[in-house]
Amino acid sequence: MTHPRLSLTLAAARNLHLAAQGLDRRPRRRARKADVLAAIRRMGALQIDTIHVVARSPYLVLWSRLGDYEPAWLDEHLAEGALFEYWAHEACFLPIEHYALFRHRMLDPSGMGWKYHVEWLEQHRAEVERVLDRIREHGPVRAADFERNDGKAGGWWEWKTEKRALETLFTAGELMIARRHNFQRVYDLRERVHPTWDDALLPPRDEALRALALEAVRALGIAPARWVADYFRMSKRETPAIVRSLAEAGALLPVSVEGWSEPWYLHPAHRELAERAAAGAIRPTLTTLLSPFDPVVWDRARALALFGFDYRLECYTPAPKRKYGYFVLPILRRGALVGRLDAKAHRAAGVFEVKALYLEPGVRLSDALVRDIASAIRECAAWHGTPEVVIRRAEPIAAAALIERAVA
Repeated sequence: MTHPRLSLTLAAARNLHLAAQGLDRRPRRRARKADVLAAIRRMGALQIDTIHVVARSPYLVLWSRLGDYEPAWLDEHLAEGALFEYWAHEACFLPIEHYALFRHRMLDPSGMGWKYHVEWLEQHRAEVERVLDRIREHGPVRAADFERNDGKAGGWWEWKTEKRALETLFTAGELMIARRHNFQRVYDLRERVHPTWDDALLPPRDEALRALALEAVRALGIAPARWVADYFRMSKRETPAIVRSLAEAGALLPVSVEGWSEPWYLHPAHRELAERAAAGAIRPTLTTLLSPFDPVVWDRARALALFGFDYRLECYTPAPKRKYGYFVLPILRRGALVGRLDAKAHRAAGVFEVKALYLEPGVRLSDALVRDIASAIRECAAWHGTPEVVIRRAEPIAAAALIERAVA
């Protein structure tokens, strides 16, 4: 039976996207360990970043969806083999059942850019083999287990040889991350970390690409073809054609979105959800803070098109040139991105400092808005173990006193 093409307003498409991401409402019960894995499967990928002025990004992304939960559950899922790490939308935690979809990148890593350099590998083959031999003979290692003697430190080009060897072998799929210790990667042989994998199970490359495109559309809820490639960092040239071919085969459903001449695409798993969105039956109630590396905002063009939210991460921008702050968290309120705040968790002092809070132009300051934002800040601060909230500055200025009273 052929269904007529759905037609959605942009607001309905936005609500569908948030519902697919698990950001339309807070779960009714307190989170359990299994909910962490379910949330990652729902998103398809959980991006990793090490900045920790507040909780490190992967833990914060989960908090945005689950509320109060135990961060150690994420580490346990990795150590137990339910997750693996690899390059998807940058470095990510991924469901182990999707390992086959990324194995092609490991077997042909030459296209992985700075993450893998054939020339460097050839020049340092002996050192790389020594690292592998050590792991074979003595078990898992961290980069910190190798001393450096050249006095250098810094990014990729200044990594000690053993660290770069570990990362090169990781990108090539010879090593996997067995677990994390104080958030440091612990590397081990792939056959020890994922002993059930056999390359005879590898699907053809075109089949894997189609599966990744399907997974991206499912995770996004709804998307035009040109947004799909970014989710798992697929080819921007190849992927739109893959999406269109999936639609022609009936594996994706084309949808009309108000104000857009190009079709958007829907995964069949979300057909009922899309019908509810079109009928106005999805009304987000969640107010929360988002990580800069949350899937909802990591694609700047998508965040601007869906939410009218112009967002740029400024931690890599020199301080004098920053507009909002070092690690600014978008504020999601009831289906809209209404502001952003620059926060720092002072764990030893028990203080959650809001250095600055900015409401978006056109957002009306109201008692309900203040209550929602204050509640989200209080919940985030409590989860960090920093229950005292201090608001340094807010724009508009009238918001500062109101929110500070509300969080007290």
